[in-house]
Formats: sequence, C-alpha cells, structure tokens
Amino acid sequence: MSTLAERLLRRYYDNSEHPYRIFQRRVSGHLSPTATLLDAGCGRTAPVLRTYLGKAQRLIGVELVAFTDVPAGIETYNADLAQIPLPDACVDVIMSRSVFEHLQDPQSVYREFARILRPNGVIIFLTANMWDYGTQVARLIPNRLHARVVRIVEGRAEEDTFPTAYRTNTRGAVEQLASAAGLRVESFEYLSQYPNYLMFNGFVFFLGMCFEKLISHVHWLRFLRGWILVTLRKP
Repeated sequence: MSTLAERLLRRYYDNSEHPYRIFQRRVSGHLSPTATLLDAGCGRTAPVLRTYLGKAQRLIGVELVAFTDVPAGIETYNADLAQIPLPDACVDVIMSRSVFEHLQDPQSVYREFARILRPNGVIIFLTANMWDYGTQVARLIPNRLHARVVRIVEGRAEEDTFPTAYRTNTRGAVEQLASAAGLRVESFEYLSQYPNYLMFNGFVFFLGMCFEKLISHVHWLRFLRGWILVTLRKP
C-alpha cells in the first residue's frame, strides 16, 4: 500500500460501508434463533460463518479445500457445491461471499441449492460484477497467473486464489439461472467500494477513486460498480 493511497483511503472512505458488511447485515436480517444457515464456499477456517455463532440453531460450512481451526458449533463438509451431502429441504438460508465468480457449472449449483432449501428459504450471495473494470482485467489474465497477481496486488496467499469463470455475474445470467432452478430473484443490487486493487500506487488509486465516486453517485452508471448482491427465494 502506498502512503498516498493510504491517506486517500482514510480521508474519503472512513465512513463508507464495505460490501462485506452490507452482505453480512443482509444475512442477519434473514436469520432466526431456530434457523439453519449454510455458508457455500466458506473457506478453510470459515471466517464469515463463525460470526453467526449463537445467532442460528445450526451452522454448516461447505468447502472444497481442507478445513483448519474451525470452531466448535460449525458442521463442515468437504464437497462440491453441486453435490452437497445434505437431505432435501433442510436449510433456511444459504450465504456465499466471493464464490459465485468461480462457479464452472452454476446451473448445477443453483439446482442443488434449490434442493436443500426449505420452502421460503433464501440464497444471499455477493460476487464480482461482470462489468466492473477489475473483472474485465481479470478476464484478460490467464487463470494460471491469477494467484501470483493477487499476491502482488492484495497480499493474499496464492493457495487461497482459485480459477474464475464469471458465468453468473450479470443480472441476465442470474435471472436465467434462477428461473431454471425454480427460484425467484427477490433483490439484485450493485455495490461499490474503494479501488482495493489499486492500493499499490497513489496516483493510480486516485484515478480509481474518482471513477468509483462517479459510478457511486450517478444512478444510471450503477451497472459499472464492482459488486452484485443478490437475494433469491425458493417459493
């Protein structure tokens, strides 16, 4: 992180709510003490799911990679999201953060989520927007190089970077996939945040910040924002 980028971040984004916080608040709004919450692609330590301990009756984490240091009170399954080893209609809320951009076969995942959801259950996911400039750049970079680029730009461990597909990252794709799985789109929102990929250079961060402020305040440019937050409901 450059010194200038850090100063700009503190000055212009101190009071901005990150999409992660908005996502977690949305999930909390659908929970009850008797609910079953499943985190699809929860990560090896289930960092988001653990924040809901005591807020739902049953917490379930599903992930492809091996789990480490998951706290007591969370059930874990190493499984593909298209083949979750749970019975029909047993989950009230499915949440997923920064996972849907990696789905190679989203139709199978949507159908599996619909299968395990109880009637009136919801799926809430936060994922990259296809029309965000960061997503467009990422699509130009071969997947084999993504881990190295993310390590340099964000400092994230290479083992926690996975291939992207972007097959359910537009409104049209979400609506089509949801309809085919018997799900209803309850809400679809475009969210924005500070240009985190540009923190390495102060001037570049400033340019990204100007663009972000523009698309955040001009309603008809909202489709260019970096994130989509979606709520689907099973009738």
